[in-house]
Amino acid sequence: MKVNAYLEITMKIAKSNRPAAAEVYNDYRDLFLDTIEGALTKDLLVRDEDVQVLHGFDGVEHAKAYLSSEMFQNDVFAGLKPLWSTDPDVKIYGVA
Repeated sequence: MKVNAYLEITMKIAKSNRPAAAEVYNDYRDLFLDTIEGALTKDLLVRDEDVQVLHGFDGVEHAKAYLSSEMFQNDVFAGLKPLWSTDPDVKIYGVA
């Protein structure tokens, strides 16, 4: 399947907390790809100023639905929230 939408979550996470954030990413990456409807890709992008998780979906509707999923709300969000310096920036893009 082709990626038709991206969910980008940009987080300000102190360098000392990044290993814990990477652990959350690694713990849920395969489960996300195997169980979330429309999920196609998931990548962790690291820069000096922030960390991004870029999720690829088959459509915008599935990207939006993931944000309210049990996995995101109860596991991923809960695991990452204590690591943030500020609230994350969440964007959904449709592929033109």
